[in-house]
Amino acid sequence: MKKIVYYILIFIVIIFIVPTILTKKQRNITTEVQETPKTQEEKHEVDLSSDRKIKLLHASTNEVEEVDLEQYICNVVSSEMPASYEIEALKAQAIVARTYTLYKMKHPKHENADICDSSTCCQAWLSKEDRLSKWEETEREKNWAKIEKCVADTKGKIITYNNEPINAFFHSNSGGTTETPKEVWGGENLPYLQVVQTAGEDGYRQYSSEVSFTFDELINKLKEKYGDISIDFSKNDDIKTMDYTQSGRVKTIKFGNHELSGVETRTLLGLKSTNFEFYKNDNKITFFVKGYGHGVGMSQTGADSMAKDGSTFEDIIHHFYSNVEIKNL
Repeated sequence: MKKIVYYILIFIVIIFIVPTILTKKQRNITTEVQETPKTQEEKHEVDLSSDRKIKLLHASTNEVEEVDLEQYICNVVSSEMPASYEIEALKAQAIVARTYTLYKMKHPKHENADICDSSTCCQAWLSKEDRLSKWEETEREKNWAKIEKCVADTKGKIITYNNEPINAFFHSNSGGTTETPKEVWGGENLPYLQVVQTAGEDGYRQYSSEVSFTFDELINKLKEKYGDISIDFSKNDDIKTMDYTQSGRVKTIKFGNHELSGVETRTLLGLKSTNFEFYKNDNKITFFVKGYGHGVGMSQTGADSMAKDGSTFEDIIHHFYSNVEIKNL
């Protein structure tokens, strides 16, 4: 009788209890999988040595050229920042360009290349010959030697956050205040790209600009995108800034029967940044703009201004990128 009871208990355990335990474990595993983010940007493993070569896509010819990383950085720095800028600013630009390159290699957007030579897509690049030809003849060798030294003095240095190369955005002039990436491209902000203040940028020609349109010209510009646009210029509030970003740039602006983002307005009207004000006068509207570029990351004129005041490249990088480290490859 005892044996029968024993066998019955074993049977119950096998039939009912064991499947319950296994099912509970399986549910836990499934929950963990569902909680794993599905929107993470795909990363590629890359050679992070400073002596490696990269595949550079020439946008004008669609040809891919293999070039030495450090030589490539020389060409980028000479294309992206004036050689007349302070040495510490040029060093910062070299590190930013190297970091941006490695980030692009880990998050590629070109099928057969690591990065391209277009400033509107990746970052600007000119061959040494083309770059020299654009400088005054008496300045060519001196300028190139200065840039080569800044790149050599920072060889292998990159900016990291959580031990990964950052998406090291940069621009010409912030107008005194940088912007967050979400306000420009949407999506999520990056913790190392915050709004920061920079003094001294008003001393550069990139700091301010203005663009004027007659009422008809403005309407025609906007009709390129919005065919049904209608503005009553006799009403003061028919063109009105609706709200601003944290940095003080235009976030949304009303043009008659449409509300546009500041970024879209900048594109449609050819403004140099989204940090603008406007005034109507007779049959004309004028936009007064501060800064040049999207405003995210390092301001090049801001970097030069800081360098003139005695800041090192480390100071410049830590000013424009929050809670980052400068490491050697």
